[in-house]
Amino acid sequence: MTLEQQVLQKFRELTPQEQEEVLSFISQLRREARLRPRRSLAGLWADLDVKIGEKDIAEARRDMWGSFPRDVS
Repeated sequence: MTLEQQVLQKFRELTPQEQEEVLSFISQLRREARLRPRRSLAGLWADLDVKIGEKDIAEARRDMWGSFPRDVS
């Protein structure tokens, strides 16, 4: 049984009032997730001493798109 099926099964066992509370809780979680600031990727790998600059990004773009056909007609 999937997690979704388990949640749905438990949800159906609740009273209508309890189901309203669950719905309210889910809405609150979604609001909080949107308000939470996202962490920078640089912060995630700060302790790894990874330095990515404009030149690195430009080179990666050239590598990725260099053989991409320009004429798509």
